[in-house]
Amino acid sequence: MPTPRRLLLPAVLAWAQMTGCNAAPPPLPPPPPTYTPVADVKQLMAMLVEPAADVYWNAVGTVDDKRGVRETAPQTAEQWDAVRNSALVVAESGNLLMMPSRLKDSTQWVTLSRGMIDAARTAMQVAEAHDKVAVFNAGAALYDSCVACHVKYHPEILKANAEKE
Repeated sequence: MPTPRRLLLPAVLAWAQMTGCNAAPPPLPPPPPTYTPVADVKQLMAMLVEPAADVYWNAVGTVDDKRGVRETAPQTAEQWDAVRNSALVVAESGNLLMMPSRLKDSTQWVTLSRGMIDAARTAMQVAEAHDKVAVFNAGAALYDSCVACHVKYHPEILKANAEKE
């Protein structure tokens, strides 16, 4: 007569075979969504990134003109929200720049887009803190991230701006 231990192994194997063979395969995950870009990079920059960045860059500063020296900064919660929201638009635009149809290359373009996202996220955080000095400094870092990309991918912009000055 077989010992209980010797009976246990065949019983477990038989159970595993019976339940494993009849189990339905796990459902496949849904396919990834398809995206339908509407704007090209130039349009994205002109209609989304630049206006939002301008709101951020113009939010704080010092004006020295014939009326004297005066500081500019948001005064209300709504104005601070507009500054923060502008930084958010710039940050999310970095993701839009990495969509396959806009991707210039998978190395430097992605690195620069992520740099813009990082700079804009910092800009959002300091705007939420209502920190005028930090907003000014974050604006400079955001500007630097834009220039780094323009130098590589759109040197005509830099040339045109230099000719205006």
